[in-house]
Amino acid sequence: MLFKEIIGLPHIKKHLTHSADSGRVPHAQLFVGPEGSGTLPAAIAYAQYILCQNSKSENDTGNEVCNLKCNALTHPDLHFAFPVSNSDTVKSHAVSSHYLTEWRQFLKDDPYGSLFDWYRVIGIEKKQGQIGVDESNEIVKRLSLKSYEGGYKIMIIWMVEKMNTSASNKLLKLLEEPPDKTIFLLIAEDEEQIIQTIRSRCQMLHFPPLPEEAITTALVDMGLQRDEAQRLAYESNGNFNKALELMNKDSEELIFEKWFVQWVRSAFMAKGKKGAIHELILWSEEVAKTGRETQKNFLKYCIAVFRQAMLINYKVNELAFMKVHVDGFQFDKFASYVHENNILGIVEELEQAIYHVERNGNSKIILTDLSIKLTRLLHRTAA
Repeated sequence: MLFKEIIGLPHIKKHLTHSADSGRVPHAQLFVGPEGSGTLPAAIAYAQYILCQNSKSENDTGNEVCNLKCNALTHPDLHFAFPVSNSDTVKSHAVSSHYLTEWRQFLKDDPYGSLFDWYRVIGIEKKQGQIGVDESNEIVKRLSLKSYEGGYKIMIIWMVEKMNTSASNKLLKLLEEPPDKTIFLLIAEDEEQIIQTIRSRCQMLHFPPLPEEAITTALVDMGLQRDEAQRLAYESNGNFNKALELMNKDSEELIFEKWFVQWVRSAFMAKGKKGAIHELILWSEEVAKTGRETQKNFLKYCIAVFRQAMLINYKVNELAFMKVHVDGFQFDKFASYVHENNILGIVEELEQAIYHVERNGNSKIILTDLSIKLTRLLHRTAA
């Protein structure tokens, strides 16, 4: 992948190419950015730029053979680590090398894809993937060998916040004193979930959400009409992966919208209708049947919707980008129930639910409890 294929990010591309051209490449870098902002494609392009000694000029293809290997993600000095779990094909001690074929296809199909997209590719969407001790042992083993082509060895660790504490501690020494000509490119969406000792050993680079115009241009280049591309770019809020899902009409959020509307409608009715409690329990059972990653993604989606509703309620419409496409649901009317007297409580309860789901709590109980609390919070009056 070349830098010219990366959407937007001109200042970051300039920074990365300058560091490589000047020979001042930090041995450990942490790329932090939200989903769909291009952290992974940028890391791959940066690795290719270094390994193949590419030039800033788009007419200079650098080392052609090297670029062919990198484009196929088969360069022997380009290594990857990413969250995995045991599956139908890998019964125990799963590590990234077991899924390299799927990984290469995933990056070819959608380099801006999310962690949950990756879990679906390898069939672990009902589990919680991680980067464990077995993976860290593999990383140490791979990087202890000499470079195949005599240059740099580059290890890209995607979603490093999914690395457990034992694995993180095992890599600390390697990050602090890496083998000669070894570069670590760590990628994360939430730096706060990474242990401080890892963060302190990396030079950090923050990626912003992609500009609306950059996403619009990319969608137009893919054959979309400009008006439609602008609409999708606006709704995607800087997330190119979401823009692609909206374009292909297979967005996970379309399912989340139906769940959310069903949930809040039942919660509103529950105050004066005892039967609505039964509906909330049935709703909790339905969502609880899905995988934990789906549940967590849905609860994060709910947080985003409530925040957008509060913005609409307080007439800050220029910051409200989300749409709910369910027939009969009036976002403006719903927004009037989200205000300063309940927004903090709602977000706190949703975050607590995410915390308990992540720690393998009983999803049905967690969601039922959350539903009852939501009923009370939504009926709380504004000041």
